[in-house]
Amino acid sequence: MRFHEFVEDQVFSPTLVAEALRTTKSEIAGTLGLGKDAFTRASRVRARKTQVRLRQMLEILNRVEDATGSPLAAYAWFRAAPLPGFGGATPDQLLREGRADHVHAYLDRIMAGGFA
Repeated sequence: MRFHEFVEDQVFSPTLVAEALRTTKSEIAGTLGLGKDAFTRASRVRARKTQVRLRQMLEILNRVEDATGSPLAAYAWFRAAPLPGFGGATPDQLLREGRADHVHAYLDRIMAGGFA
């Protein structure tokens, strides 16, 4: 996944992300812990919180895409894979809690050949 593919009018576009992941903007909003209107009003799409969460999700998906085989598989992992050491929380749950850095640290350990 290349970040520039998801940028429109200098912000991450929920529409482009949803199309690439073959899902709806509403589902992505829920996955990121955002309200349903976060992707419907231009001011909410441009809001810092919305853009940060979209960026964090795309960064994580980008990191696991090679290991999972496709952007769709990476998104499924992001939503459903319980991470050891985090009480079974999934990456999307950690992101919603403001702990995307913990997902990155987990991925760093795994990629370095360590244990979760």
